[in-house]
Amino acid sequence: MGEKIRTFIAIRLPESVLQAIGTAQKTLQDSGLKIRWVRKEGIHLTLKFLGDVDRDRIERIQDAMEQATTGSSPFTLKGEELGVFPDLRRPRVIWTGVSGDVKVLLALQGNLESQLKRVGFPKEKRHFNGHLTLGRIKGRLDTTKLRDALEGLRNFQTVSFTVQSVVLFQSDLRPAGAVYSTLAEVPLRSD
Repeated sequence: MGEKIRTFIAIRLPESVLQAIGTAQKTLQDSGLKIRWVRKEGIHLTLKFLGDVDRDRIERIQDAMEQATTGSSPFTLKGEELGVFPDLRRPRVIWTGVSGDVKVLLALQGNLESQLKRVGFPKEKRHFNGHLTLGRIKGRLDTTKLRDALEGLRNFQTVSFTVQSVVLFQSDLRPAGAVYSTLAEVPLRSD
């Protein structure tokens, strides 16, 4: 057994999208809600969480990513609408959804699941729900205040962005929050 590293596959977001999300976070923060906000550098569109894997499996994961992206052209998404998981009665996560070429996103994520299953990663039991996490809620908060704050941002959306690659990230958990580093980046290509 080799060194274990915590990994996931995601889509990196451009600065313009992160700035729009940061503005929404600030607006929600100004409402006085106790929420642990995700730092800008920690926001991405997760396609598959792999967990702790042996470092010597990285090459096989990258090969699976290359197989999954073959035939996938770049596509366009944008962040749109704010919501909470699981619901407003018991909010735990504040997120923004994605719109645009969502069918292409779902196909890409499905291809990743299939190719990763071939190299030993079980398929996710839950249905994939593409979203960007803005913050996490620990404990109780005033759900009426949260609903009102979200209502004030009901027309939230980011600029459109083009997805041109998928990234295998390493996640190092630290007291100040996770630090992410790129292990592999695979471009989308239609050939």
